[in-house]
Amino acid sequence: MMKVHSINLSSYTKPAITEQRNKEWVEYGDDNNYYQYLIDRYNGSPTNNAIINAISDLIYGKGIDATDSNKKPEDYARMRSLIHPDCLRKVTADLKMMGQCAFQVIYTKDRQVGQVEHMPIQTLRAEKMNDEGDIEAYYYAPDWTKVGPQHSPERIPAFGYSTENLEILVVRPYKAGFYYYSPVDYQGGLPYAELEEEIANYHLNNIKNGMAPSMLINFNNGVPDEEERMIIERRIIEKWSGSSNSGRAIIAFNESKELAATIDPVQLTDAAAQYEFLSGESMQKLMVAHRVTSPMLLGIKDNSGLGNNAEEIETATLLFDNTVIRPFQEQILNAIEQILAVNGINLDLYFKTLQPLEFTDRTAAVTKEETEKETGEKLSAHTCLSDMPRQYDEAVDELIAMGEDINEEEWELVDEREVDYDQEEALDKMIGLASTGTARPRAKSDQDAVKDGVTFLVRYQYAPNKAGTDSREFCKKMVSASKVYRKEDIVALDNKVVNAGFGPYGADTYSIWLYKGGPRCHHKWFRKTYMSRKGIGVDPRSPNAKTVSRSEARRAGFDPPKNPNKVSVAPNKMKNKGFINPKSPKDIQPGI
Repeated sequence: MMKVHSINLSSYTKPAITEQRNKEWVEYGDDNNYYQYLIDRYNGSPTNNAIINAISDLIYGKGIDATDSNKKPEDYARMRSLIHPDCLRKVTADLKMMGQCAFQVIYTKDRQVGQVEHMPIQTLRAEKMNDEGDIEAYYYAPDWTKVGPQHSPERIPAFGYSTENLEILVVRPYKAGFYYYSPVDYQGGLPYAELEEEIANYHLNNIKNGMAPSMLINFNNGVPDEEERMIIERRIIEKWSGSSNSGRAIIAFNESKELAATIDPVQLTDAAAQYEFLSGESMQKLMVAHRVTSPMLLGIKDNSGLGNNAEEIETATLLFDNTVIRPFQEQILNAIEQILAVNGINLDLYFKTLQPLEFTDRTAAVTKEETEKETGEKLSAHTCLSDMPRQYDEAVDELIAMGEDINEEEWELVDEREVDYDQEEALDKMIGLASTGTARPRAKSDQDAVKDGVTFLVRYQYAPNKAGTDSREFCKKMVSASKVYRKEDIVALDNKVVNAGFGPYGADTYSIWLYKGGPRCHHKWFRKTYMSRKGIGVDPRSPNAKTVSRSEARRAGFDPPKNPNKVSVAPNKMKNKGFINPKSPKDIQPGI
């Protein structure tokens, strides 16, 4: 009689949430151990493991900060003492991998929050809801498989539902149809995580067990007793077996040759292609389940080419950050703000991003605080003139008022070339250039000269004549004015606040002549030389003046002065992007 057995592979079902009459807590999973199922899928699937690790790291970023840390230093210091980075990192890992996370809130005698710690979410089970639909407590057990009459779980009140010194605040995103627990956001990908795990286990076991039997040895002279069979098998193994992976032998004892054992292999057609398909399908479906916008975010390179990949990863990063990372961060920040509110701490918190600066979405930021949250940089590096007190604007207006308009019909621009910055100091001495410019609108510049009755005027213009919507207010105003200026008037602004915070070590003043709109600015100063053949003292607005080239001016007896190289170089093209003392590599990334 032949007996045939079939083996059923494990099937996937959604987690069961069960209320039992004889228990005060609500079970999660068929065996009340669904969290362990999630941990096993994390440990067993390489793709699932990599995605969860990557997203957890992006959620945490570089920890939390506050846009108003400078305004509220005491609150900020208290927050930092309560929320330890190690606790925050564990909480972010739980939220992604388990779908929820928990804080231990430890109170002092006067009911202030004295300490905040991470609570492993797999150790908690929710208490049954009260009549109002609220969860008033959670039950704790280090290992729920050992819970029984002799090992009862400990009841811990939920946050805000007791006067005890320890409470649990569970961060649980809303999911329709789930009241006690929230399924993970990648719930639909769990079967593929398990499939990827089983494929790996199959191939590993196949290799360990010798792939397939390599020989069949038949003994057709009767069936010896069990002890003799074991002796024969052991001797054959000792004599013929080699590498543990070289194959296995099947030994059969038969009454006669006619009754010899036979092997009918069951072979899978095109097995290699099928396993390759299942492996690739598992990876693809897991990325879809986790909402990964591009495999490049996980270091998986495709074949679309370097240029396409660079553009793809930037777009994918922005989308991934806004649709996946930010919602997780907001859930954790909301919970932290609830805890801090107990101590009267109110801060504008945010997670510092891990993204490269050029991948951050600054176009949506309209305030200093929003810019700081987008880029992760403190306000001193991104202060905008439009957000400052009015006296800062007046310094810019003062310079613009000293500027001169050019009659384009009478003035022709002949020469715009890069200046020699290294010779500036020597030229200043040669022509007696004033070191401390005094504002004298429409007055003669010390760079001007008269040769053989011809007046030469040297002026400077802020260029290029364009500014983006995210440009600094200083640059916008200078471009909009479209005027030319004496060097003395530009230098005079060295001692006036124009772009507060852009100076060395965060100072409010710096050289506009050298560094224009500040670090990462794209603008330059351009020299323009005008010549009048009608005598001395001609105003550059006069129709009798005209623009001449350097060679033409030399022939007339005047060599236009040279200026430092930095005058015609945009700070964004300078060393360190114009930062004198960059605080971090982020400072020298391309910017506004």
